[in-house]
Amino acid sequence: MSDEREELIRRIIETQRGLGRLFAQHQSPLFSSNLTMRQLKVVMLLSIGGSASGQDLAHALGVGLGTVTGIVDRLVAHGLVSRHEDPQDRRVRRVELTPEGAALVEEINNAGMEQYQRLMDHLDTETLRALDHAVRAIRDVAAKLSNE
Repeated sequence: MSDEREELIRRIIETQRGLGRLFAQHQSPLFSSNLTMRQLKVVMLLSIGGSASGQDLAHALGVGLGTVTGIVDRLVAHGLVSRHEDPQDRRVRRVELTPEGAALVEEINNAGMEQYQRLMDHLDTETLRALDHAVRAIRDVAAKLSNE
């Protein structure tokens, strides 16, 4: 890889980190939710997948089933997830977001998008075109890499 490419990649990554730090300064429901990192991961996994078994969550988090049980118990107590029997296998309990859990995910996503929208509103059209092109290229490469 050329020195210029390496330097560009380094600058882009550093800029992304800086943006992350700036966005983190704004009050976000992500930080006021009182969830642990593992609890938040479970909530996000469920928002993507719809529902999951305890085994699925244990595998995704890289922890034991007992640990997942404790995490899910606390999320149930917060009213963010519910457990129910798997219709295909009554021995399996599935976990899914409650309407309150889905609302929290939506609130977190919306807060980030509102900050991003505010930032974009201050960019000129030429910059937005270039950014659109770059973001689409990144998405296409990410999709290709995820299929490999």
